[in-house]
Amino acid sequence: MAGVLVGIKDLIVEAQFDSDAPDLNELVMVQNGHDTQLLVDHIEPNGMVYCLNVRGDLRITKGMTVQRLHKGIEVPAGDASIGRIMNALGDPMDGLAPPSGDGVTQRNIFKLPTKTSNFSAKQPEILETGIKVIDFFTPFVKGRKIGIIGGAGVGKTVLTMELINNIAQSGGGLSFFSGIGERIREGHELYETLKENDLLKNTCMFFAQMNENPVQRSLIGLSAATVAEHFRDEKHKDILFFADNMYRYVQAKNELASILGEVPSEGGYEPTIFSDVKVLQDRLSSNENGSITSVQTIYVPADDVSDPAVQFIQHEMDSIIVLSRKVAEQGIRPAVDLNMTTSSLLTPEIVGERHYLLSVQVQALLQKYESLKGIIAIIGENELSPADRADYAKAKKLIENFTQDMFVMTKQNGVPGQFFSREDTLKSIEEIIV
Repeated sequence: MAGVLVGIKDLIVEAQFDSDAPDLNELVMVQNGHDTQLLVDHIEPNGMVYCLNVRGDLRITKGMTVQRLHKGIEVPAGDASIGRIMNALGDPMDGLAPPSGDGVTQRNIFKLPTKTSNFSAKQPEILETGIKVIDFFTPFVKGRKIGIIGGAGVGKTVLTMELINNIAQSGGGLSFFSGIGERIREGHELYETLKENDLLKNTCMFFAQMNENPVQRSLIGLSAATVAEHFRDEKHKDILFFADNMYRYVQAKNELASILGEVPSEGGYEPTIFSDVKVLQDRLSSNENGSITSVQTIYVPADDVSDPAVQFIQHEMDSIIVLSRKVAEQGIRPAVDLNMTTSSLLTPEIVGERHYLLSVQVQALLQKYESLKGIIAIIGENELSPADRADYAKAKKLIENFTQDMFVMTKQNGVPGQFFSREDTLKSIEEIIV
């Protein structure tokens, strides 16, 4: 039995099915001569089906019939997907033919993988990023999640691009990039950077940038995660998953909730914000087959880190790197707020006694530096005790030590990038504080 379109409100399309109603997250097709596809969002008991106009196709009107397709959104997963750019529906965006051939399978983005044992029982493995401030304060541990938090223009995307560049250069496995609602220019720059450095052969990219409708922006993370799961479970690969920007994912969900007329939560976001965040985060997990290590940027609206959406996403992270506008204005790059940056992975069991004890000493010096800054502003540095003056000088050297030139910015500023091993980083810190 076919359904009939009975209402259209922006991207929300209402269809009445008297019998044989479609399933949740199933695609249905409008009989309009253009095969417009709609995604079932929710179903009412009376057979009223609320669908999302995935492509924003305006060639539909009330009264048109709609047929079930008995399938969901499927994306191609396989070796032919590597080095390609796709949208939320698995369509190529690089002007080439769709990924095909042996080993390429179509995977439903809503179908959860078979449950297997957890990855956490394995011995933690640290991946070196070559970026001092990250390797020291937020160790990059395989299978865990790192969040990069900051407002507009403080360097979240640049830091992400540097991580992709450094880890891919060191042969760190297969990388996935999910562009969620960010600038089109940034996506293009990332693609060109990877292409120039011959890194596309290890990278699979999914984009739904600012120009796309909220339906595609809300689905792009799931599409990328689906293909990543394929390589983890079928190919037993260790995956590096980059998402830029997780806040835009929540924002896209919020736009859809507004169109649907849902009552917002106390913070002004969609009432399902907690489950929305969890659905995607739970897909970025590791198991006995392989690992998914994720780096996720989180935009902070109006530089307010207490924003409810930022807090929800932050709770899912093992490490948080906070980028500060005040630090950026001092010319420090990357503009990391060393006092607000935290990691639950900075333990002796994971990083070793030497690294852990150094981190305790460094954090104590940096906190003392912050408290002394207020005193110095009033009485001047010369009035401090010799011990305080020495600690203040050490802290200034430490801050300078964590400043680093980026490879991905070399073309813009002409300054060669720098790569530091974890051992080099620890030695440079010991020289300052011991």
